[in-house]
Amino acid sequence: MAEGMIRITMEGKTTEVPAGTTYGSIVRDWRSPEGYPALLVLANGRLRELHKIANRDYTIVPVSAADRSGMDTYKRSLCLLFLKAVYDTLENHSDIHAILRFTNSNGYYFTLNRGTDRKETVPVTAEFAASVKKQMQELTERALPVHKRSVSTWRAREFFRAVGMTDKDELFRYRIGSQINLYSLENYQDYFYGYMVSNTKYLKYFDVVPYADGIVLVIPDADDYTHVTPFHAYRKIFEVQQRSEDWAGTLGISSVADLNNYIRDGKIGHELLVAEALQESNIAELAAKIRDRGNTKFVMIAGPSSSGKTTFSRRLSIQLSAHGMTPHPISLDNFYLDRARCPKDENGDYDFESLDSLDVPLIKKTLKDLIDGKEAELPRFNFITGKPEYHGDRLKLGRDDILVIEGIHGLNDRLTEELPKDSIFRIYISALTQLNVDEHNHISTTDGRLIRRIVRDNLTRGTSAQETINRWPSVRAGERKNIFPHQENADAVFNSALIYELSVLKVYAEPLLFQVPDDAPEYLEAKRLLKFLSYFVGTPSDDVPRNSILREFIGGSCFDVY
Repeated sequence: MAEGMIRITMEGKTTEVPAGTTYGSIVRDWRSPEGYPALLVLANGRLRELHKIANRDYTIVPVSAADRSGMDTYKRSLCLLFLKAVYDTLENHSDIHAILRFTNSNGYYFTLNRGTDRKETVPVTAEFAASVKKQMQELTERALPVHKRSVSTWRAREFFRAVGMTDKDELFRYRIGSQINLYSLENYQDYFYGYMVSNTKYLKYFDVVPYADGIVLVIPDADDYTHVTPFHAYRKIFEVQQRSEDWAGTLGISSVADLNNYIRDGKIGHELLVAEALQESNIAELAAKIRDRGNTKFVMIAGPSSSGKTTFSRRLSIQLSAHGMTPHPISLDNFYLDRARCPKDENGDYDFESLDSLDVPLIKKTLKDLIDGKEAELPRFNFITGKPEYHGDRLKLGRDDILVIEGIHGLNDRLTEELPKDSIFRIYISALTQLNVDEHNHISTTDGRLIRRIVRDNLTRGTSAQETINRWPSVRAGERKNIFPHQENADAVFNSALIYELSVLKVYAEPLLFQVPDDAPEYLEAKRLLKFLSYFVGTPSDDVPRNSILREFIGGSCFDVY
């Protein structure tokens, strides 16, 4: 090998390039099977941005938007581009700040807020949204480089204070590391949690639309990032997200820094109980609404994995009892088919997320018999043998009896199509995180649920974090197919996220994530989650009430939830 040259192995082929060549140059002509360019690379198993240089022999795996890491990078970089365009469009309005509130459907919902306290919302017009979109397109066409520089933590905090990014200033008060990476596009500079693309030419696919009082950055489809589905808000979920933000305002906790401050000052115990009380009041409201409907005999509860369906159904049952009804909590999991009869997915594995893994005819017959005043025998599924069993559990509905039925398919009309419509009350439950890392970095609802599941699976099944992470993509695929299409059919939406929970879950999840071997395919995801949890100050679970939804995941619940 010539002096000054290094070997690069990619897709089984080894070539020589000069030391100091950027990864971007190495993968410039590479395309994924879908035709996507590389946004990052895995160099000897470590993620690297394309502007970084190769200075020794490497085995390289290009990472495109078809990969989770690549798509996350695309969305993160798109936010940088969007914020740059917003502030370019605002021009001389330096007192207005763009604040990321939450994600809804396929969009990131921002508001524009004026003043140091940011309490005055400036309504966004269609013309303003169109101007931002046009500016983003122009910046993309210019192929602007995304610059990255590492600065000391105290200099970064000084910068954030100067530009009014108070959340970031407070967040990095808890930073253990001495350096922080800042990214910039021309004169706009910011901090983002994770890697970025090397320049704006990669960011072609997006939309920008006004919604409510704010503005939505529309993200391309996960299955095909070259396609942008028109934004259609999940209205009921949007309303609950706004209500949850109001709750967070009641507690004085809207960012991770706020939460950390409460833990630092020893005040989290009180706020923890307030958060639980706010959630209980919402459950009581739902119970009153069900009672006032009059004819309801079936409460159908559905939600994605680790949303807390079981504990919620038990707590709702208690509130229904307090409102004069006689509830009977039932899990659809007890209606699984004999495991040998369950359908299989494209990989030949049992597809337990499929509706056809349940004995749908038996469910329909049972519910119809009950509404007709007949007695029905309910099965119990034995998860060890993989077979349904009968133990004489019989039920007949009286005047005040009501079934509280939970399961991932609870909102699917196939189960209830033969029942009177006014006999059913549908509830969609999900963990819609109220917190953001800071004003421009959101906390993924999916990440919150994954961390819940990692902790619970280890507690109840002895499953490693590596195994849970490995299975998570198939769980998510099942949710997109079987749960999310039905969420807007709900009569009510319940948010099971607790504003303090990630500080508690951190204590349980970190040791499990550190166990993932660094040569395992799941290591990158484990490392990402560990970095995410590093922003939180941990707190013990001693004060978490025994009836809390969080107890379903960390143990110690007063309900039989396993």
